[in-house]
Amino acid sequence: MEYTIREGQPKDMEQVLNLIHELASFEKEAHAVELSLEDLQRDGFEDNLFHCFVAEKEDKIVGMALVYPRYSTWKGPVIHLEDLIVTKEMRGSGLGTSLLNEVVKYGNDLGVKRISWEVLDWNEPAIGFYESKGANVMRDWDVVQLDEAGIKNYLSAIA
Repeated sequence: MEYTIREGQPKDMEQVLNLIHELASFEKEAHAVELSLEDLQRDGFEDNLFHCFVAEKEDKIVGMALVYPRYSTWKGPVIHLEDLIVTKEMRGSGLGTSLLNEVVKYGNDLGVKRISWEVLDWNEPAIGFYESKGANVMRDWDVVQLDEAGIKNYLSAIA
């Protein structure tokens, strides 16, 4: 199967946003995406908040991996893989491996001490994929978040 993995560009973000919506639907959270095309273009290419790899086949973006820097108080510099998305029709083609390869090479080039990400506990195909690559799926950790409303409620409670 012919595809190219390359660094994302601002012109790719419309198709990247489509992939994000596809993932949100798969995760039964289609309503949760608040991000706009302008947000992606600004945040990734003006403010440099993230780095994106895309997989392209016949001028169509069929996969992406988005990472950003973090810092571990135990390890030092790390990167977080926010999403690795492969379109449904491209799953099983090796595309996910190719995208993950780019992420790992990128992290190594940066000298990071760890690459981390989350996976839904019911997404057994993804868990199996990551474990087959040597990733440690830490099932005894829970993700903790404060969303925008939670931040505002927290701040109003301490005001």
